[in-house]
Order: sequence, then structure tokens, then C-alpha cells
Amino acid sequence: MPPHSRLIFGFHSVLAKLRHDPGAVREIYVDSARRDARLRDLLEHAAFAKVRVLPVESARLEAIAPGARHQGVIATVDGTQRHVVLDDVLDTLDEPAFLLVLDGIQDPHNLGACLRVADAVGAHAVIAPKDRAVGLTQTAVKVASGAAETVPYITVTNLARTLRELKEREIWVIGSDAEAKHELYDAQWPIACAWVLGAEGDGLRRLTRETCDQLVSIPMLGSVASLNVSVATGVCLYEARRRRYSREAGKQ
Repeated sequence: MPPHSRLIFGFHSVLAKLRHDPGAVREIYVDSARRDARLRDLLEHAAFAKVRVLPVESARLEAIAPGARHQGVIATVDGTQRHVVLDDVLDTLDEPAFLLVLDGIQDPHNLGACLRVADAVGAHAVIAPKDRAVGLTQTAVKVASGAAETVPYITVTNLARTLRELKEREIWVIGSDAEAKHELYDAQWPIACAWVLGAEGDGLRRLTRETCDQLVSIPMLGSVASLNVSVATGVCLYEARRRRYSREAGKQ
């Protein structure tokens, strides 16, 4: 693989890159045995972006990305991504901020799923600490199904300080915590908000919890005590999105 390159794989990820950042795609390897409509759609996007496509045998794909669920398509892309800082996002918003903050997610599958939720609800960015967190691995990018190419992923050196900076911008910081007194559906918050979800098993770190403006719990009515972090992210962000729609429509 050429220097300063990385691999992305799967139809969602490769198509998202072709649509949103085609100049970063260097070449695409596809399974020469595929002839379906999904592949034809990808080939059309590649041709429009003038990206070289190399049909290869499935064994070659396995050698390029061993063990990956590549679906018969792997792309080599520019790995020197421009570093995005929080001000880059916040200073260009024309609506109240809607952010997801992840406090130390270790599992790349969970990170990818959280990115996918963030994209689906229209979150403006995902924020995470540089240390003690998984980062955008190939697995996380694959699970995100293209969302890693569309949602700004911002890493910060000091998460608590970043949360304080959000509060200075009048963005309400809400943490999801199983021990919180107020439940999600009873709590109230401003439209401009940042939702903070903690690591698998451990939840929010103490300083993160103390920095939040508000803590809410997700009602658990069955026998299990907690939800996977990506599922909890979906519950919180979709409730926040629902309320944004209602307020915009003048229903609240």
C-alpha cells in the first residue's frame, strides 16, 4: 500500500467516500466475480470521480484485508486527513448545536455504531478523547457504514475542558448515567445540546460526570440493568431529535 494511505471496505464506506471526498480515493479493488446492481452503482460513481477500479479475484481481496467483511470492494484512500477542530464545526453552524460526546469508548464496533447513529439523527459532530479511546480504526470505519466519512470526528486532549468550552458557548451538556435521578423522558433541556455517553461497562468518568450540566437515566423496565452504548446513544439522540422537530413545528 502506498505511504500515507489507508483502507476502507464495504459498499457503504466506499460509496460515501466517493460521494463526499472523491479526491481522496486512490484506487478501488472489486471482486471480479460480482455483476450485480450494487457493484454497477459503485462503478458509475468511480467513473464519474475518475477513480481507477481494479477487478481482482476474491483471494486477492482477502490478502489485501485479511478477515475483513469487505463485501467484494476495498478502496485505498489518502490517509492524511485534515485535522478537524471543534471551532471548525461550531463556527459554521446556522442552527443550534447538536453534538455527541463519547467518553472513552474502547470497542471499535461500538464506535462505528455510534457514528452511524450520529449521522442518522443529523448530529453536527462526534467528540472523543485522544487517549483511552479506540479511535477510527478500519473496523470502526466499516461498522459506521459511511458515517465516518460524513460526520466530523473530533478528538480532544482534555474532555472535561472541552465540555466547559461547550458550556461557555451556551451548549447544554447532558450525560447519560444509570444512577441519575431524572429519567430521559421527564427531563427538559435546551435545543443546543451535547449528549455525553460513557464507556462500555464503566459509564462516565467522575470528572466528566461532574462537568455535565445535567444527568439523565434511560428507563429500564425489564430484567437487564443497562444498554449497549450504541443503543443508548440511539435512544438519547432520537429523543433529542424528536424534541427539536416538535419545537421547530411549534408544538412545544
